[in-house]
Amino acid sequence: MQVPVLFDSEMSRHVAGEGHPERPERILAVRDALMGSPLAPHIRWPAVTPVSREAIELVHDPRYVDRLEATEGNQITFFDADTRANAWSYRAACLAAGAAVSAVDLVITPHVSDPERPFALVRPPGHHAEPDRAMGFCFINSAAVAAAHAIRTHGLGRVAIVDWDVHHGNGTQRIFWNRKDVFYASLHQYPYYPGTGAESERGGGEGEGATLNIPLASGSGDQVYLSAFDEILVPSLEAFEPELIIVSAGFDAHALDPLAGMELSTSAYTEMTRRLLALAESSSGGRIVHVLEGGYDLHALAGGTLAVIEALLEPVNQEME
Repeated sequence: MQVPVLFDSEMSRHVAGEGHPERPERILAVRDALMGSPLAPHIRWPAVTPVSREAIELVHDPRYVDRLEATEGNQITFFDADTRANAWSYRAACLAAGAAVSAVDLVITPHVSDPERPFALVRPPGHHAEPDRAMGFCFINSAAVAAAHAIRTHGLGRVAIVDWDVHHGNGTQRIFWNRKDVFYASLHQYPYYPGTGAESERGGGEGEGATLNIPLASGSGDQVYLSAFDEILVPSLEAFEPELIIVSAGFDAHALDPLAGMELSTSAYTEMTRRLLALAESSSGGRIVHVLEGGYDLHALAGGTLAVIEALLEPVNQEME
């Protein structure tokens, strides 16, 4: 078995400013760690193409996309104090979303009995990007675009997005708030940026109950996260019966991360991945996609990604620790 890692070095041309934590070295450090690890023979690197504007507009307002396009060629464009674009940011975001869409296409290839388990190694991250607003280092919501693409292009009726980034994915929540065909579940430090993600936020209209927030206190570690998986997240996903699971895979809940206050070890990412793999096998025919979100300590980011990919290479039916 090989894990497809979708990556393009052009994404490193997006620079948000000197000293900004969402820096090009993030994905380059992960790429180098993967290529230098014993996992390297088990990884392949498919080509990445930018997402189409049509796919972006499945989740983003066309006028907002116009604003993003207008940043091309400009030395710097400020969206908020944390979110700045340079001349290549829009292309990088399109490549990131394109990688997520391609990852979905790989797992929904017809007549394949053993679906692939791709990892989209991308930046800038996406889960804070709202339908009409860039924020939190994010411009295009890659996971949301991928979910909408799976529904529109492949005809899926139930897609789950599991977000374990330390920050709540306000953008993903808002995009799918009124929809019942996408189940959005987030485990995150709370209260913390961006201020959303209370347990009472459960969706609205037809989407009521299709949003699951699991707010966790600062200092939470492996046992708290894995208990939340076993007692809340996995049973809720089993009830939803997703046909595809998309993981918004941030690594900033790691104990080494400088921007947050959680205490996850690298092995926690292995265990969370194993649980989602088992669920995917039982519910969605093994269809699961990981899309990189945050993670700002290079060592923790690379180690967490390696842990996930190592788990993706394991047989699904093995005993979990």
